[in-house]
Amino acid sequence: MRPSLPTAAVVWSDEDRRIAFEHWLDSIAARHRIDRTTLAPASADASFRRYLRVDAAGASLIVMDAPPPQEDVRPFVHVAGLIEAAGLHAPKVLECDATQGFVLLTDLGRTLYLDALRDTEGRHAETLMRDALRALVQFQGHVDASTLPAYDEALLRRELSLFPEWCVQREFGVTWGDKEHAAWNRVCNALVASALEQPQVAVHRDWMPRNLMVAEPNPGILDFQDAVRGPITYDLASLLRDAFLSWDEAQEIDWAVRWWEQARRAGLPLGETMGHDFGEFWRALEWMGLQRHLKVLGIFCRLKHRDGKPGYAEDLPRFFDYASKVAMRYAPLKPLLPLLQPLSGRRVETGFTF
Repeated sequence: MRPSLPTAAVVWSDEDRRIAFEHWLDSIAARHRIDRTTLAPASADASFRRYLRVDAAGASLIVMDAPPPQEDVRPFVHVAGLIEAAGLHAPKVLECDATQGFVLLTDLGRTLYLDALRDTEGRHAETLMRDALRALVQFQGHVDASTLPAYDEALLRRELSLFPEWCVQREFGVTWGDKEHAAWNRVCNALVASALEQPQVAVHRDWMPRNLMVAEPNPGILDFQDAVRGPITYDLASLLRDAFLSWDEAQEIDWAVRWWEQARRAGLPLGETMGHDFGEFWRALEWMGLQRHLKVLGIFCRLKHRDGKPGYAEDLPRFFDYASKVAMRYAPLKPLLPLLQPLSGRRVETGFTF
């Protein structure tokens, strides 16, 4: 029997996948009292995944469409279980076909932290961000990191390599000589060493306003499938120096101090130095943030040139600004400045501002 058509509102580029999806949806529809006619796009992200929203017995549910072999839903399902066990709020997995890449989830709502922080013009920022800091401490202290992949040297260096490949060469057409490569390698060595010296905890890898939902309990946590076991400063750096939203440094430090104090009370493994010296903790956070920002510069350029998603490149100036400020403050990182200036300068000259 031909499967019931869910809705014309959802566009499929692959006819075979559309048919497979409709068969899968039919197989679970009665169990969850799903109204196929309400299926509609909910959101998409920088990967090949997309999300659909559907009504089910008067409630709203989310369908993840994650086509293999580009996507593997098993890490998402695994980490969702870890987050639930830690007492935090993430989508609950109701159904999963890992072979085909279809997952049915509870719906955390429609209000992203990013939208709420922008729309309220800061009126509720303190409350929202304090909730995010509290949840982060709980995530780091209670999500079992032993089953997560290691954020090891190979991964750190692989991420850093995205910057020269996609941002320097592909986006700006700049070719480095021996001098520039030597400077880049010195900075990379310093950043990797700093990251590997830090205490290791569960790391979300994108703990930022775009992946947090205004929910009850608050926040709801999204996009956690890439979680790893890694440096304790990584997620806080992601939250404070976001891809799409910037804060003045006094505010960043205030929230960082709040997290640091909560982390010490919770017994998180800060280590002897960072646990007693906030200045050293802040240095480690800035260095970790720089590693992330260089990676994101590469990723955003790759999204533009490889994946046909040019909108992400509009935020390159924000990351050049983050990276330049940190590189200017610390002697071991200053060799990065001559590598950044020819690129960030061009963004300003062509109409982009920080």
